Amino acid sequence: MKVLVKSGRVIDPANAIDEKLDILIVDGKIAELAPNIGAGEADVISAAGMLVTPGLIDMHVHLRDPGLEYKEDIITGTRAAAAGGVTSLACMPNTSPVNDNLAVTRYIISKAGEQGSANVFPIGCISKGMKGEILAEMGELKEGGCVGFSDDGLPVKDGEMMRRALEYAGTFGAPIISHAEDLSLVAGGAMNEGPVSTELGLKGIPNVAEDAMTARDIMLAELTGTHLHVAHVSTRGSVELVRQAKTRGVHVTCEATPHHFTLTDDAVRGYNTNAKMNPPLRSQDDVDAVCAGLADGTIDAIATDHAPHHIDEKNVEFAIAMNGIVGLETLLPLTLKLVGNKVLSLQQAIALISCQPARILGIDRGTLSVGAVADITLINPNKEWLVEAEKLQSKSKNSPFIGQTMRGCAMKTLLAGKEVYSR
Repeated sequence: MKVLVKSGRVIDPANAIDEKLDILIVDGKIAELAPNIGAGEADVISAAGMLVTPGLIDMHVHLRDPGLEYKEDIITGTRAAAAGGVTSLACMPNTSPVNDNLAVTRYIISKAGEQGSANVFPIGCISKGMKGEILAEMGELKEGGCVGFSDDGLPVKDGEMMRRALEYAGTFGAPIISHAEDLSLVAGGAMNEGPVSTELGLKGIPNVAEDAMTARDIMLAELTGTHLHVAHVSTRGSVELVRQAKTRGVHVTCEATPHHFTLTDDAVRGYNTNAKMNPPLRSQDDVDAVCAGLADGTIDAIATDHAPHHIDEKNVEFAIAMNGIVGLETLLPLTLKLVGNKVLSLQQAIALISCQPARILGIDRGTLSVGAVADITLINPNKEWLVEAEKLQSKSKNSPFIGQTMRGCAMKTLLAGKEVYSR
């Protein structure tokens, strides 16, 4: 089977490509990149006026499958990914049962392979049951297909346990993904600690709850010499800690979410539970620091922390509402907004959602090199569209961006050369 993607502006940061090219796909792989490739017997997809990029990668997604399919499942979650231009995602292990054993890993990979619209790379648990007491069988999980390890929304409270996890995962080159949060400092908080929390009468979460655990985990990574990845950094302090660690040669990477570089805790006004997440939305100073970290390379990837919840879990008092928002379908326009605001170049923006997360996870995606799997996203960077709950592919609709007009979207998404989404 041959497919020719014709006349697009090809952006491939992994190979420093930014020019008008055609891409010939043969049997699901990229066979040639060149100007004016003859169509021959190939099916032609016109990309005129569009950006053509590697299929986007989201390294922090909750698919809720198995066990919590009333929120999301592998079918709907990967459809949402494809609609957002995402061809590969890493799914977090806080399912029911959690992904701390080979049976769950195999289930995820098998269902995604048979029914999914995107590649799914599981993240395994650090500890059994995500209880922070006994290490999971990480070697077995890695052999089964897990690409990293995390206790997801729970920090590993015990420092010795975190040290051993880093050492163990380091033997087979997998990252430990840290949820950096000192729960004793959270102490029942529901939003960022600051003037808005005081005004609303909600208990606040101070920045130091994140910063303290980020510092500890970085020191453990420095001690062990192994790969730490800090999830969803949201504070000026955490960004600076990672920046300093990198200058010392510590093997640390980190990610930021679109909501943490787009919104502040002002979004909580009116007790909007769709603006409740963990870590919480922070101050404008923190947003500025995250943007600076993205611009200077301190932050290595943009990831959504896509966290679908049923309406009944959000339509409650703010303090008891579930944390998290859906984000797969708004990842691209919110990232492109950083380009429009001159925070990032287009190359930087695409790298943050393609080759850089691929490199962190050690997966063979995120590039348009000849011979690579033809996961490709065709983007109209100027198309405006309204975020409407009923049109989201995700099963859950918990987004603070509902009703907002976005600029930029995926027009077509190809998975191994096969069209899995068309707008």
